[in-house]
Amino acid sequence: MTRPLDPATLAAKAGHYIDRHSGAIVPPVSTSTTYARDSANQPMNAAHVYARDNNPSFVQAEQVLASLEQGQEALLFASGMAAIAAVFYTLESGSRVVLPKSMYWGAFSWTRQYCARASIAVTYYAPDDIDSLSQAILAGDRTDVVWVETPSNPMMHITDVRKAAELTHAAGGLLLVDNTVPTPLLTRPLELGADIVMHSASKSLNGHSDVIAGALVTRHRHPHWERVVAERHDAGAIMSPFDSALLLRGMRTLAVRVERACQNAAAIADFLQQHEAVQTVLYPGLDSHPGHAIARQQMKGGYGSLMSFIVKGDKSAALAVSGRLQLIIRATSLGGVESLIEHRHSVEPPETGVPDNLLRLAVGIENVNDLIGDLDQALGGAS
Repeated sequence: MTRPLDPATLAAKAGHYIDRHSGAIVPPVSTSTTYARDSANQPMNAAHVYARDNNPSFVQAEQVLASLEQGQEALLFASGMAAIAAVFYTLESGSRVVLPKSMYWGAFSWTRQYCARASIAVTYYAPDDIDSLSQAILAGDRTDVVWVETPSNPMMHITDVRKAAELTHAAGGLLLVDNTVPTPLLTRPLELGADIVMHSASKSLNGHSDVIAGALVTRHRHPHWERVVAERHDAGAIMSPFDSALLLRGMRTLAVRVERACQNAAAIADFLQQHEAVQTVLYPGLDSHPGHAIARQQMKGGYGSLMSFIVKGDKSAALAVSGRLQLIIRATSLGGVESLIEHRHSVEPPETGVPDNLLRLAVGIENVNDLIGDLDQALGGAS
């Protein structure tokens, strides 16, 4: 091909895999934990020494993800939190990280506890305010890592990745962007200046709610990345071959799933915004969203499948709406083919400040009229 392939094609082709022996177009699952050496004790294949480092099943998925993110290299981990931990475990004592006040609560809680134990300073910023980020970066003598999550989960704040990269690099730090919600189909942070992209690959990348996985992708190899590579090797927080194969299979339909889910989400956001029982809809695709202009610049092809909406009334009102849903499932997670809803105040620590009448809605690929009908009856509208 004389031109770069579209991400949808890259994903569907799974790296254009064709087995050179059988002609099979689906990569096999390699369960071997070790690999043979020749009579001189050298690996028969230099790429494969021990499966904790480079099992073919997860190497194939890593290559596809690196291509989707336009990065030099990707690493898969046993979970999204394992990927996050690898970045923080490789920071030295005395380092300083800059984190958003609103972010995925698991990362928020763990980083706060770990950084306190490891003597790593933490400064927080408002993710929807670039001046707040600038002040947070300038607040210390050094900045090692700046974390951006956009849109943030569940408050859907938007951060300008390009400006965040400029501020971070001016301070000598690395910019890490959690790209779980938009996926590389909608946002490619590395092209906007980020150094590392993180994914909870359990979500949209897999897309079928049957795999726990995490991933990191780097724009180029640098000293911190080399330490992350060594950390994964030493700690062994890798995926199983079967989970890797499921993840790769899921990524092959990423483009069609994301397109359908984004279309559904846009229609549902419009519906909710006009419903008399809804106070506020938090979705960056709406013109009314404070971060819509920035989202329009850095999100291409849609605004994602995740949103939150605030029900008029109190906690009991929100729980009542959730409890009346018949099609949308009450469960944690996002990015799957099925639509899920969750009362986040019930599961997040109080420090995150999530309103007690907020419901987070992860939109799937079902018929959008069925989803709207379910929400309408749950909100007290016509059946």
